[in-house]
Amino acid sequence: MKRRRTIRIGVIADTHGLFDPAVSRHFRGVDHILHAGDIGDRSVIEQLEQLGPVTVVSGNIDDEQCGFPSEAVIELAGSRIAIRHILYKGGKLTKDGRAFLEREQPDICVFGHTHQPNVEWFGKTLLFNPGSAGPKRFKLPRAVGILVLARQRIIQKHILFADRRAKVMPRGAMKPYLGCVSGGPADLSVKTEQKSRTLLQRHHAKS
Repeated sequence: MKRRRTIRIGVIADTHGLFDPAVSRHFRGVDHILHAGDIGDRSVIEQLEQLGPVTVVSGNIDDEQCGFPSEAVIELAGSRIAIRHILYKGGKLTKDGRAFLEREQPDICVFGHTHQPNVEWFGKTLLFNPGSAGPKRFKLPRAVGILVLARQRIIQKHILFADRRAKVMPRGAMKPYLGCVSGGPADLSVKTEQKSRTLLQRHHAKS
């Protein structure tokens, strides 16, 4: 199916009850928002809904009363997008995560749980973790993501929050949190609130 138009998607996860005001700035004008679980408080979703349409899945800290499914699959601009909180545990793809990807065969799968911004490939599926937008945890960066679906390209970007208590991360220190791009080319740029750095830029053409 051909993509009808370019759309911009805000991607967020692991908010743990916190809605950072920076999210409103970074998600201004997006066409859709995806929350990949560990919401923490329904007010987070209510504030996201003021910015645009939201698709949400629950995470391991969200009880059954939250009312959101544990998995979701939607189609935007001709791309099949799956959302699931846990794909990885201990650095490895889980059995349930693999089964989900093989069953749904999405073009993109958005996930969370690890609190680490990451982008990689599982076959022809782009796996995208925006990182955690919740309270700061250890030395992990706080971040959200942007996906741009443009014709035959999928462009990804991580936006790292400039936390007052956090030291500015040297360029090399970002690498462990960004994962690697494997299995195919992609566009990947990382931006902080103070400075934009392009780490890798390649074009992904769907086969």
